[in-house]
Amino acid sequence: MALPVPALAEQADRNKPMNIEADNLDHDELKQISVFTGRVVATKGTITLRGSRLEVRQDPEGYQYGVLTADKGQRAFFRQKREAVDEWMEGESEQIDYDSKADRVVLLKRADFRRYRGTVLSDQMSGQRIVYENLTDQFSVDGQLGGAKPTGGSPTGRVRAVLTPRNNDGAAK
Repeated sequence: MALPVPALAEQADRNKPMNIEADNLDHDELKQISVFTGRVVATKGTITLRGSRLEVRQDPEGYQYGVLTADKGQRAFFRQKREAVDEWMEGESEQIDYDSKADRVVLLKRADFRRYRGTVLSDQMSGQRIVYENLTDQFSVDGQLGGAKPTGGSPTGRVRAVLTPRNNDGAAK
């Protein structure tokens, strides 16, 4: 099941440099691959990624591709500001794939995704695979990973969502 919902993120983020802090770094200049381990924090404009291991590669055009994972039993974290509004999108999952060329973030396994209006939680989704498409301003949620029975998260393999009306006075307070 896919649930498209508009989610316009900061367009300028894709052209910003990626800054990464970690306990360790292994870099292969020939392959253009860097592996950061231990308390990894990566920022790129308004994007923040946190986890235990981040493998980043860069293509000849300068686009960056990252796979962020968490320690066993934990989840990695993603956050990004939406363009021209006081809203933030954030999520957690066991693995987060980032593609700067496609401007896409994929959250895999025990995935949760949230929209905050200011500091107030507005919308919340969970599933096994969540794809956040910045270029098309949409995201989709899948309750199962490749048709397989989920491990963790919802035992039914179904998508869960809470969508708050935009003009809800209670949500604004």
